[in-house]
Amino acid sequence: MHFTINGQSHEAEVDVRTSLLDLCREHLGLTGSKKGCDHGQCGACTMLVNGRRINSCLTLAVMHQDDEIVTIEGLGTPEDLHPLQSAFVRHDGYQCGYCTPGQICSAVGMLDEVKKGWPSHASADLTATELSDAEISERMSGNLCRCAAYPNIVDAIREVADGQAKVDA
Repeated sequence: MHFTINGQSHEAEVDVRTSLLDLCREHLGLTGSKKGCDHGQCGACTMLVNGRRINSCLTLAVMHQDDEIVTIEGLGTPEDLHPLQSAFVRHDGYQCGYCTPGQICSAVGMLDEVKKGWPSHASADLTATELSDAEISERMSGNLCRCAAYPNIVDAIREVADGQAKVDA
């Protein structure tokens, strides 16, 4: 099977029952995305597929052969962090770090949803998307943090959403 992950072409011969998460972690060595609950309830495995955030533990790899897949490894590098990665560092949006890759991938997808004008369950006005802290929390509710770094995560996302983020040199 052929996959495009983080802009690179990959060939893998895996069982058709292999999840996208297991393909990346076990077969391609992309271990940034984490296996938390393996039931789609914690968000630790969140990846971007064609720009949309998904729980990679719940989808079969075979379903995404022609898709553009982005994991945390595809967002930035230690030398060139993605703005959300930088903001998470500045705001201490991680503690143990286990959920952080999923949180960041989810936040990237969520900010794109907002940019496209997609409302959430908490949107008061379906025609004008306002990104309040409550709205950020609602949109990120599929990503759990067992260390309870939520206020810092919201602060990091708020910084990037408000256009104040800068990439650390």
